[in-house]
Amino acid sequence: MGEHAVQERPRQTFWSGWIRFGGAMMIMVGSFSLIEGLIALFQNEYYLTTAQGVLLLDLTGWGWLHLSMGVVAILIGLGLFRGATWARIAGVVFACLNVVAQLAFMAAYPLWATVVITVDILVIWALIVHGGETDQDW
Repeated sequence: MGEHAVQERPRQTFWSGWIRFGGAMMIMVGSFSLIEGLIALFQNEYYLTTAQGVLLLDLTGWGWLHLSMGVVAILIGLGLFRGATWARIAGVVFACLNVVAQLAFMAAYPLWATVVITVDILVIWALIVHGGETDQDW
């Protein structure tokens, strides 16, 4: 009788929970962006802006930008829960871009932008430091 090689799934470590955390945070950041976008589109007086708008765009432009970024972040977060490699890469890229967008939006709502930047930095850390520990589906 021949021996059959049994492929065992790699054992998940404690640190793989950080990827789940990253996924949850991406969904939360996406929800924040959706809310920011909807407020910018439908409640113009909510954010403090100058007559020129918020850094290169008027408030409506920022509203659409945040709305679309929110949808992308939620999709990436769902991919992170599946342990997808593409989602880890896209998550880091998205979080970096979102930090820049939030810095530009900070003039309109500084406290909210600071909270989102903090969450983005935690997501980047979780996905880079512990990303390789989720190379299988959960």
